[in-house]
Amino acid sequence: MTYTERVDGRKFDELRPMEAKAGVIPNADGSALVKIGKTTAYAAVYGPRELFPRFKQNPKTGIVRCHYGMMPFSGSGERIRPGNSRRSQEIAMVMEKSLKVMIDLSAFPNAVVDIYVDLPQTDAGTRCAAISAASIALADAGIPMKDMISSVAVGEVDGTVLADLSYDEEAYDAIVSDIPVAMTHNTKEITLLQMDGEITKENLMKSLEMASVATDKVYELQMKALKDKFSRE
Repeated sequence: MTYTERVDGRKFDELRPMEAKAGVIPNADGSALVKIGKTTAYAAVYGPRELFPRFKQNPKTGIVRCHYGMMPFSGSGERIRPGNSRRSQEIAMVMEKSLKVMIDLSAFPNAVVDIYVDLPQTDAGTRCAAISAASIALADAGIPMKDMISSVAVGEVDGTVLADLSYDEEAYDAIVSDIPVAMTHNTKEITLLQMDGEITKENLMKSLEMASVATDKVYELQMKALKDKFSRE
């Protein structure tokens, strides 16, 4: 193990500076802003509203649709091509699957709830910021939810288990694993678990334990954002 000091000086279990706000987009039914380090995600929720075309409607419950986009100059590298890409479609699908298990739309048959997430600036952890922002926006919109979902990336850099990897750590010249995780707060149910890279079983378990603690910190930020918003009204 040679990675003994993080590039940005953080402790191994320390998250990047975070910020969250609810109700940032006036025309949306619910909205949120989440910043994790240099990664910034805006989420907007619209609905429940009638779903068109009608053949996609479910007479027993409403459905959730997610839309994810990164702005052309949001990344640390080359310009991102605008419009849908395979990556944005994949992340939108991942978001949808991780969020809809906690959303109860049984009272809204034939309806849809649309979640739009756009990122004007990115520096690792984009899907985690997107999921955490979407969860705040859903609560802000009054969508029935069984629990709040909080997300953070954990992983390993050259044998060292870390929370909330930065872009520099993801690109570190060694064996690196990046593991985006989303969890419910009360039951600690994992609604998202992906991995890019290699990791031992022992360090994977350590990473998930670290994620459990880290998502609690994200949850506290989410709840503060909602309380601050509703205390202003």
